[in-house]
Amino acid sequence: MADCLFHRQVLSLRLDAGDHSQVHFYNESVSLMRVLSYNRTMVIINTAAYHFVSITQPQTLADQIRAHGEIAGLKGTVLIANEGINLFLAGEKEAINAFYAWLCADVRFAALHVKYSVSAYKPFARFKVKVRPEIISFRRGDISPLQGRAPGVSAHTLRDWLRRGCDDNGRRLVMLDARNQQEIAYGTFSGAMTLSITKFTGFPGALAHYRDLLSDATVVSFCTGGIRCEKAVLWMRADGMDNVLQLEGGILGYFEQVGGEGYDGRCFVFDKRVALDPQLRPLYDMRVVASFARSEIS
Repeated sequence: MADCLFHRQVLSLRLDAGDHSQVHFYNESVSLMRVLSYNRTMVIINTAAYHFVSITQPQTLADQIRAHGEIAGLKGTVLIANEGINLFLAGEKEAINAFYAWLCADVRFAALHVKYSVSAYKPFARFKVKVRPEIISFRRGDISPLQGRAPGVSAHTLRDWLRRGCDDNGRRLVMLDARNQQEIAYGTFSGAMTLSITKFTGFPGALAHYRDLLSDATVVSFCTGGIRCEKAVLWMRADGMDNVLQLEGGILGYFEQVGGEGYDGRCFVFDKRVALDPQLRPLYDMRVVASFARSEIS
């Protein structure tokens, strides 16, 4: 079993033969045991991770990742750019562990933080590795997390703020959803401000109409896993909105660490699961759906 360093903590996943509920880990920020416990048939590990770091030869890295991923039988998408890496991968436990152990051995990705969920079926049809201009398209060349991250708020602190309706200084709290309308339809934080956008590149223009309404609030911007807010909050602060924070780990990180308190509905994901509930259970699982269909026919 290969161990990997995530945020300077050792994560080790061990599934005992014949008992998929037995999971041992050493990372307080990852609740994989809770995720797996709801169904012992869930044996596919789904992961989401990103990291902003300078990559001078993205095509070389892409070729290496493609080779390792294909050998491991992984499915999903990896985006690589000069600014970093963005991964959505699914596979069996041993394959996932081996892949991330290999990737994290590269000093550039030693601090990679991986979010986990499970399913009975791989929610991706293929394994794709692509080199792109950005790992999340924002088209604001002057905004780069490589030059420094925007300040954030942890899931536990945000939960406390949501309970009170204000931050630690008594300033009113506004939750700002950085996602598009399709995603928001599946769920969002209670009372969150949402924008009528279909693409992330439309965020700056859509937000311009509401700037004055946010001037007296502490604004917490959030998205699925956090990557969009890395850029959105940097842009807002560069544009003079110094009262904005990003939710560390995004919605999925919030679910993972504190559950669904203050959140209404599910979190949309861009794969065959469609959405995850606060227990990180998929709305659709192809193997479960297929089994149900067979039972109905019989």
